[in-house]
Amino acid sequence: MRRRADIERAEDVNLMPWAARAATSGGRIHDEPEHEFRSAYQRDRDRIVHSTAFRRLQYKTQVFVYHEGDHFRNRLTHTLEGAQIARTVARALGCNEDLTEAIVLAHDLGHTPFGHSGERVIFELLEAHGGFEHNRQSLRIVDWTEHRRSEYRGLNLTAETRAGILKHGAEYPRYSHPVAMPALGKNPSAEAQVANLADDIAYHNHDIDDGLRSGLLSLDDLSEVRLWSWARDRTPSGSPPSRVIVALIDLLASDLMGHSQQALTESEVRSSEDVKQAPMRLIAFSEAISAAKQELADFLMNRLYRHHQVARMGAKAERILRDLWSAYTEQPRILPPHALEPAPGEPIERAIADYLTGMTDRFAMDEHRKLFDPHAHT
Repeated sequence: MRRRADIERAEDVNLMPWAARAATSGGRIHDEPEHEFRSAYQRDRDRIVHSTAFRRLQYKTQVFVYHEGDHFRNRLTHTLEGAQIARTVARALGCNEDLTEAIVLAHDLGHTPFGHSGERVIFELLEAHGGFEHNRQSLRIVDWTEHRRSEYRGLNLTAETRAGILKHGAEYPRYSHPVAMPALGKNPSAEAQVANLADDIAYHNHDIDDGLRSGLLSLDDLSEVRLWSWARDRTPSGSPPSRVIVALIDLLASDLMGHSQQALTESEVRSSEDVKQAPMRLIAFSEAISAAKQELADFLMNRLYRHHQVARMGAKAERILRDLWSAYTEQPRILPPHALEPAPGEPIERAIADYLTGMTDRFAMDEHRKLFDPHAHT
């Protein structure tokens, strides 16, 4: 029977020097006994999967709102696809798979309803109160708004998972945080860097798939994109788009693994801390793939995300969120009591923002109908 100590010994033997190790974790916000059979990072992963915020991802927009079709991706399916890519890359590079997976599973918890349209309007609404940033909100969820135990609020994750959720490494936004923020190095950990780029691979590819399925993109459109052409050349003539997408995922993941392995080896990093203090991020695509990937990102922005049909739904989403914000801030008593519990020293607007950003698309639309349709049942 393998116990936690066996898992930790196996990590020490099998992982590369640059990998994080559960046995030397920086610990949790609140001290608690270790588990007999699971490592610290495995417990983080399990706590995230069992959280209510994780379940809500099922009805949060990726590109298409849930009622537009059963087969389009949502934040939950995106997260699961990203996690599988991340585990493959982490395993190949000798990074800690459990930590990498925990970071990916938590990385979208803080996204607003209605995708990037929702995030844009929430930032505007909160600008006078310190702003909004979805990675920061993901950390806020796991540190504060999830409330599963009587001893403390939050999921009480390890320092490495918490720092990885802030994987972009940007300066903290101006608004407060209910508990001490995790320490960040010059760079994220190797596991957080893997999580970040696996997320890119996942959403670029499934957004192509959903764009084709919706009819907003065509194969003629994609013929202009170098990465698509390179992936198509790796498949038999006449292959369906789904097979080309598989080839594209493989192309990007293989390049990421090969280039990162070379960078890690040549840098001579000897610990996870060395990765954080390196002069540059060591997990990266090759220069040629990075340039082609940016071309793909620009293509998707112009042809899919700014498509008039997507924009129409985005405009509707903005009206819904602005109306709800106005109603809640003008009459907070219409909110449930648990939504009016700001962290010590924080304004009520931050608690309202927690409630609003935590909504699914479906709940936000239902709440808007109940508040603004005089014939709706409350």
